[in-house]
Amino acid sequence: MNDIARKLLEMIADWKDGFAGAYNLREDGACAGRQDSAFTHITPKYGKPGIDIHVDAGARDETVYIPACVTHSGVDDLVYNDFYIAAGAKVTIVAGCGVHSEGEEEARHNGIHRFFVEEGAEVKYLEKHVGTGDGTGQRVINPQTEITLGPGAVMEMDTSQIGGVDSTKRSSKAVLGPGSRLIIREKIMTHGIQSAETDFTVDMDGEDCAAELSSRSVARGQSHQFFRSCMNGNTRCTGHSECDALIMDAGIVGAAPELSARHIDAALIHEAAIGKIAGEQIMKLMSLGLSEREAEEKIIEGFLK
Repeated sequence: MNDIARKLLEMIADWKDGFAGAYNLREDGACAGRQDSAFTHITPKYGKPGIDIHVDAGARDETVYIPACVTHSGVDDLVYNDFYIAAGAKVTIVAGCGVHSEGEEEARHNGIHRFFVEEGAEVKYLEKHVGTGDGTGQRVINPQTEITLGPGAVMEMDTSQIGGVDSTKRSSKAVLGPGSRLIIREKIMTHGIQSAETDFTVDMDGEDCAAELSSRSVARGQSHQFFRSCMNGNTRCTGHSECDALIMDAGIVGAAPELSARHIDAALIHEAAIGKIAGEQIMKLMSLGLSEREAEEKIIEGFLK
């Protein structure tokens, strides 16, 4: 594994003295290492790039690592990863991608992840995206996530992209079964002329299911962001969608929330707030000895925490 790949992996996963438990490391479209555990089994797909990850019912506090990295320009990586989580299993999946560009050609990663979570299983999915390098080629990451939750299943998804990615289109779709729960938290910061698009769609089909979607973002420079969420309450259910964004410099942010209640007992809420950093917040921190720039950075740090 080269130094660039190792640096990217350190940024997107808990790389310490090596991974404990099951893992699959992907580098420039190929497998750079793979290991099973007693309860997690990883097999390559046939006919297309990617892997199948099966987590057995006996898994408790299991952690699976599946980071990917693109280490140079001119790489267009596409991967299909399917997760099969058995009934009653409890697992944390640490994913994410890093792209590095040192030339004029684009460096791109497209990750398509599907989750099939059976009855009573609990999944925590952690995904971090980063871009590095001084090349003029675009650093592009386009993740797609599809989630199917069985009765009483719980999935918590935390995603972050704080810098370095020039273009991203992030799509998440979910279908919720009876009594299941989905929590998605997203954090994005864009700079320069970067662009970021987010598209959430949740179909709440099972009685007493619940969904919580939260996006926090900061648009700096001349960057563009667009957030769309669509929550469909098809039965007795609860849903909450929230979008909070800070605009700095000449940044642009758009939001398009959509709620569709198709049952008398579907309770759906959306909240959105887009604006600049309040002047009194900056003044308060400056009165404590911080410069204006330092005050801004401290507020952003707290906002995206």
